[in-house]
Amino acid sequence: MKDADQAAGPAGRPRRADARRNEEALLEAAAAVFVESGVEAPVRDIAARAGVGTATIYRHFPTRADLIIAVYRHQVEACVQAGPDLLATGPTPYAALGKWISLFVDFLVTKHGLAAVLRSDDAGFDALHAYFLDRLVPVCTHLLDAAAGSGEIRSDLQPYELMRGVGNLCIGAENDSRYDARRLVEVLVAGLRRPD
Repeated sequence: MKDADQAAGPAGRPRRADARRNEEALLEAAAAVFVESGVEAPVRDIAARAGVGTATIYRHFPTRADLIIAVYRHQVEACVQAGPDLLATGPTPYAALGKWISLFVDFLVTKHGLAAVLRSDDAGFDALHAYFLDRLVPVCTHLLDAAAGSGEIRSDLQPYELMRGVGNLCIGAENDSRYDARRLVEVLVAGLRRPD
């Protein structure tokens, strides 16, 4: 996380690099567990994945909502950073877009769980949703523009429209073993290609 409030510790002192790395590892572990098991996964599972004790998690994140919000922000920033990286290293802009959408799907699993956790705080959820849009729509725009500019995909799709469509395909997927949202998202992304 790059936010200034995340880089400073108590009393505004800069946090040690190892403390930031430890928190980063903890958030990565929590995100992976949330994707696999949902946001209600036991804290001991997150601690085991991160290689720390549960007390360490509670010291950083006193409530489950604190942890989920931190993971949410962490995943948003990971998606933001991944866009340009994938474009720079991928074989084509369309391949970069596909990989980025896959990361976005992982993020959406956590986001849907967050909605249930924050039900009682609509203002807090609205602020996080605005943060999500402000950070991710420009990245999706850049990826779509690159893929359209290379002639790989149609050029008439809006970034918000694509993100909303992917999000809608993911709703409830974690609760239905007969429904494979990833497969349908792959079909959607394949449908962006220009006809030969």
